[in-house]
Amino acid sequence: MIIKKSLEKWVLLSPALVVLGLVTLVPFVQTLWLSFTDTRITAITKPISWIGLENYIYALTDPDFIEALGRTMYFTLTSVGAEGILGVGVALLLNQKFPGRNILRVLIILPWAVPTIVNAVMWRLIYHPEYGALNSMLWQMGIITEYQSWLGDPDRALNMIIFADVWKNFPLVAYIALAALQTVPADLLQASRIEGAGPWRRFRTITLPWIFGPLLVVLILRTIEAFRVFDIVYVMTRGGPSDSTKTASFFVYQEYFSYLRSGSGASYAVLLAAISAVLITIYYIGARRQVQG
Repeated sequence: MIIKKSLEKWVLLSPALVVLGLVTLVPFVQTLWLSFTDTRITAITKPISWIGLENYIYALTDPDFIEALGRTMYFTLTSVGAEGILGVGVALLLNQKFPGRNILRVLIILPWAVPTIVNAVMWRLIYHPEYGALNSMLWQMGIITEYQSWLGDPDRALNMIIFADVWKNFPLVAYIALAALQTVPADLLQASRIEGAGPWRRFRTITLPWIFGPLLVVLILRTIEAFRVFDIVYVMTRGGPSDSTKTASFFVYQEYFSYLRSGSGASYAVLLAAISAVLITIYYIGARRQVQG
C-alpha cells in the first residue's frame, strides 16, 4: 500500500517535473556547457573548443565584473533595506484607526501593480534634465537653482534608480507586514501599556519579534529579486553613465548579446546563478525555521 501511494505521488507529479525540467534544467545544462567553451555568436559556423575553467578564471579576475557585483550588492542592500524600513513604517500607520484608512490601503498597492518597464519609463521622465517633474518641483521650492541631470551624473544615477525601485516595491513589504500586524495580540500590547512601556519599547519587544518571520521571508525574496535587477537599469540608463549603473545582470547581457561572447557570458551567468542559489538557500532555511516556529 505504501509503495502504491508513493508511485501514485510521483505519477501525479511527473507532468510538472517534465515541464520544470524542460524550462529550467535543459537551459541550465546548456548554459553550463557553454561556459566551458570559447563559443561566440557569429554568422559563420566555427568549431567549438573546450577551454575548461578559463572563462571562470577570467571572470573572477575581471575588475569590471567585480565592480558590477559591488554595484549589484549596493543596489540590493540599499533598496531592500529602504523597502523594509518604509514598508514597516507604512504598515504601522495603516494598522491605526483613522478616517479613510481603507481607501489608503487600496491606493498604497498601486505602485506595486505598475509593471516594472512602465515604472522605469515614468521615473525616467520624472528625472528628465529639461522638462522633468522633479527638477520643476525642486526649483519652484527653491531647493535647486538650476535643473539637474539626475541620471547623467555618475555619482547619483544609481541612487536615483534605487529610489524608483523602492517606490515600486515597498508596498509589497508594507502589505506583508500589515497582514502580520493583524495577528499581534491586542491584550499583550494593552498589558505592556499598563506596565508603562512606550511606543518604541512595545515595537521593539512585542511587535517586531511577532512580525519578524513574515517580514524575513518577504525581504529575502526581495533580496533575490533585487540581486537580479536588469529591466529597470536597461530602460532608465542602459548601464551608464560611465558604467556607473551597470549591474551584474546587465554585465552578462552585454557580454552575451552586445559583445557576442556567449561562452564567457555563460560563465558570468553561472556565477550569478550560484550566488542566487546561496540566497535561495538562506530563504529556505528562514522559511523552514518560521514553519517550525
